[in-house]
Amino acid sequence: MIDEVRALIDEYVHWLRDKTVLRQLVDAVEITTPYLDRHNDHLQIYAKRNDGGFLLTDDSYIIEDLRQTGCDLDTRKRRDLLQMTLNGFGVRRAGDALEVRASRDNFAQRKHNLVQAMLAVNDLFYLAVPTVASLFLEDVTQWLDLSEVRYTPQVKFTGKSGYDHLFDFVIPASRTQPERILEAINRPSRDAAQAVVFKWIDIREVRRPDARAYALLNNSDHDPPEAVLDALRNYDVRPVLWSDREKAKQELAA
Repeated sequence: MIDEVRALIDEYVHWLRDKTVLRQLVDAVEITTPYLDRHNDHLQIYAKRNDGGFLLTDDSYIIEDLRQTGCDLDTRKRRDLLQMTLNGFGVRRAGDALEVRASRDNFAQRKHNLVQAMLAVNDLFYLAVPTVASLFLEDVTQWLDLSEVRYTPQVKFTGKSGYDHLFDFVIPASRTQPERILEAINRPSRDAAQAVVFKWIDIREVRRPDARAYALLNNSDHDPPEAVLDALRNYDVRPVLWSDREKAKQELAA
């Protein structure tokens, strides 16, 4: 089992390196990553020299894109949620740009953090248009509170690859249940499932052997493809549809 997991981690790192494309601009290097946004376009970030190190930025892409689709980020609740998400990745907001500072020693980790923050913010607010009353993560948090589930939000673990991974909720072990790690997926897709799977594979060796992973999937508009559910199950991540959440309440609250 350990050899299989190690091979999967190596495969992920090789995929990340091979699918990353660089282009020299006038005062920056454009980095095209293999990660896709909600338009199925590859996410791009920019590296600029700064005080002997580097400034990595999305050049305002994520927030401007959300705003153009009707997502208002100026309410207090959404500002707080945005800031909490960015803090979890060590990313700051400068105007509408998401950015981090990096040195030669931590460049790879900081680049990883920025891209993961872009994906998280994009997913977090995707359905936050005026016709939607609340955000999925807010709904999940409220349900956990009402269900009397003890949890810690926004927990970061370092995986075997050396990369940090942020998880939405961690439920501590009890007398009857092991540690449970819970991810809320607003837009269940192959890419979203793959991201959760790699996070889980990367950290499971550094957690207790009986730790479990759950993915709570938003199916308010339509059910996710069966391939998404299979991808999660194949790597021991239990998918829970939002419409079926009550079925999982007892084991999460125990």
